[in-house]
Amino acid sequence: MADYHDDLRLAHVLADAADAATMDRFKALDLKVENKPDMTPVSEADKAAEELIRSQLQRARPRDAILGEEYGIEGTGPRRWVIDPIDGTKNYVRGVPVWATLISLMEAGEGGYQPVVGVVSAPALGRRWWAAKGAGAYSGRSLSSATRLGVSKVSRLSDASFAYSSLSGWEERGRLNDFLDLTRSVWRTRAYGDFWPYMMVAEGSVDICAEPELSLWDMAANAIIVQEAGGSFTGLDGVPGPHSGNAAASNGLLHAELLDFLDPRR
Repeated sequence: MADYHDDLRLAHVLADAADAATMDRFKALDLKVENKPDMTPVSEADKAAEELIRSQLQRARPRDAILGEEYGIEGTGPRRWVIDPIDGTKNYVRGVPVWATLISLMEAGEGGYQPVVGVVSAPALGRRWWAAKGAGAYSGRSLSSATRLGVSKVSRLSDASFAYSSLSGWEERGRLNDFLDLTRSVWRTRAYGDFWPYMMVAEGSVDICAEPELSLWDMAANAIIVQEAGGSFTGLDGVPGPHSGNAAASNGLLHAELLDFLDPRR
């Protein structure tokens, strides 16, 4: 099995640099924000954080490709770093502390690129999560101060805690009734949003979560962390990994039931 320790250490260095840059502008009264062509917001901090990560990767891993939300794909090859400089930009620009930098390393293999390293760093929450293929998932402020993560053992949907981002995405895709049926079948629902539900699945504090529309940079780091914590991460179509354009994550025990409600092929 490949050893990704050096890549994981580099991902932490990148996250440290991004944390410093994003926290420096968090709640800044003169923060510049504009709308992208898809009408989602992007702040100067999103761009600065991605530029910073890219420049460090170009020095440390010049042969690796880079895919980022703000500046697209650069380079080719069997290894690709995938970056979301601020996941939760709408929270960031409103001063809500639930946002994070997502950094993943993906490697080419059977079925396309798959994540092998992931770091999710949420400095305004004082939290960081990470994982490497075959090495488990962890939470803590550094590699040397970490707690190993594990998903919950909840096996009945009626006992499950379900996290999601919003209702609008499900309604736009004509799946709101299915989504609401799921919410009526579980013990508890909360709209935490963005990266956080996946991290809570990995920690065992939430049992299932799902989102109807996502990009690769929203999912790659989350996927490896959930999987290495012992959970399942697929598209709503049940295909493992972060390539379906949407996501379902669970402790594994409830995954089939989760998909029964939300699989668009039904």
